[in-house]
Amino acid sequence: MKKIAVEIKWAILFVVVQLLWMLLERVSGLHDKNIEYHAVVTNFFALVAVAVYVFALLDKRKRDYDGKMNWIQGFISGLIITLGITLLTPLSQYLTVTVISPDYFEEMIDYSVSTGILSQEAAEAEFNLESYMIQSVLFAPIVGLITSAVVALFTRKK
Repeated sequence: MKKIAVEIKWAILFVVVQLLWMLLERVSGLHDKNIEYHAVVTNFFALVAVAVYVFALLDKRKRDYDGKMNWIQGFISGLIITLGITLLTPLSQYLTVTVISPDYFEEMIDYSVSTGILSQEAAEAEFNLESYMIQSVLFAPIVGLITSAVVALFTRKK
């Protein structure tokens, strides 16, 4: 467990940052009055996510590899972080839609139907907790794998 303490720490920090981002979206109206901007603005979280991975791998390099880390060591560390994030994702989704933004699905359904983006049935199928949990559990490992590979390139040091 001690060998992956850094990864566990950063997976938890990632989820905390993600929840704070959701709170920021909610407070800024992206889940209700400014919902039309949500689809664009929410993508900026990718920059925050990459930054968390960079800090995580730099921390790993410093603490466990005496300042030297090759690509494979960084990539494996990133994959372990990704696994932790993936395991915590259902909890994160649940907290987001029950505590932070309980009206989010209703607002997204109303917006999607009123703008003609989706039919009522399609919107209801898309915007619900089960759908979001499935999407996030599938999305997290794919994006985490790619992020780990790229960030490991930039954080390696001989």
